[in-house]
Amino acid sequence: MSMPRPSRPLRGITAAVALLALGAAGCSDVSDAVDSAKDGAKKVARQRSVFSLAVGDCYNPNTKGEGEEVLVEIVPCTEAHAGQVVADFKIDEGSSYPGDDAITAIADKRCPVEAGKFAPDTWALPKGVSIFYYTPTKESWATGDRAVTCTYNKESGNFTGTLKADANALKPAQSTYLQGSNAVYDALWTNQSEKDTVEEDLPGYKAQAKAVAAALDAHLKGLKGIEGTEVGKLREQLTKTAAHWKTAANAADADAFYIAYDPAFTGIDPNKTVAARKELGLATTVPADDAEVWAS
Repeated sequence: MSMPRPSRPLRGITAAVALLALGAAGCSDVSDAVDSAKDGAKKVARQRSVFSLAVGDCYNPNTKGEGEEVLVEIVPCTEAHAGQVVADFKIDEGSSYPGDDAITAIADKRCPVEAGKFAPDTWALPKGVSIFYYTPTKESWATGDRAVTCTYNKESGNFTGTLKADANALKPAQSTYLQGSNAVYDALWTNQSEKDTVEEDLPGYKAQAKAVAAALDAHLKGLKGIEGTEVGKLREQLTKTAAHWKTAANAADADAFYIAYDPAFTGIDPNKTVAARKELGLATTVPADDAEVWAS
């Protein structure tokens, strides 16, 4: 988030632009100019501080891409919009600003997990929607700002409707599957080492493998209570995959880790879950980002 700062009232600017438009337009264009002025006035009236965003709010950023934002346009979720707030939480890092990198690392780790509670099935999200977040700046931290606001945003174009899943719409088997599956991929990405190679950080990669193995064990426990031929096949396959992750977690050296990691990583390829998801009545199109990772 960026600090609120004095600015020229937008409503006044919009009114001036509208008057100029009316003066320059011919009679046949007056109606269009009036409609344009009304749209501009509506947008101004919908401006809200990023500090006041609440979970569930649908909005349009006033800037493109990454960067500091002071105001956003809050809109009804039934209208076209570029983003929706899906979670928020506060950072507990003491009185001193922890730094941009530390703040980003916290948001990178927490936002996907928190967003999963709002929209459990990421496969059902509109195409092109990704996680973004508003975080404290050094200046806002000094005023007591500790909030991280997690959002789903579409970098290009808009979408309509809320992304919030209706808890009552999911069947118990679907909820159990999604909870376990999401935990596996959360464990994979949130425990990713910052080093590019295993040789540089074998303990870090082993810790990641241990976390994924534990998440798989929990997922398998949940799958035991779900009936279905395809779910059964997936359970058998993931049982073997979990064993590979456990082997990687206990690797004596980098070479041993690589040998176990290859079948371990391949074993959680999202494409291998499509048949089971179809059987459960869940979305079956692998998100583009995930498809790219496992295709490489």
